[in-house]
Amino acid sequence: MAVELAKMVRQLRAELTEAMREGENADLRFELGPVEMELTIAVEKEAGPGAKVRFWVVELGADARVAHHTTQRITLTLDPRRAGEPDRRPLISGTEVDGER
Repeated sequence: MAVELAKMVRQLRAELTEAMREGENADLRFELGPVEMELTIAVEKEAGPGAKVRFWVVELGADARVAHHTTQRITLTLDPRRAGEPDRRPLISGTEVDGER
């Protein structure tokens, strides 16, 4: 299975936003620090005018198509901040979901 890198980051942002919203009135909250994601990506370049380079996050062994691409392992470190409070790290909490570590 391959997912566009931008979609993965968008989903992570949505999940963190939801966790922050759930924790707004909680007695115990946590400061959200840097978020590290280690990914295996495949790079795909289109040919022709206006060609784009696309980055796909892949799950090894799940997509036979990836075998024909060169894959790279990258680590992204994101430091989330709220737009209205760029000098403060946001607070986050919420209930634990089954399987969450």
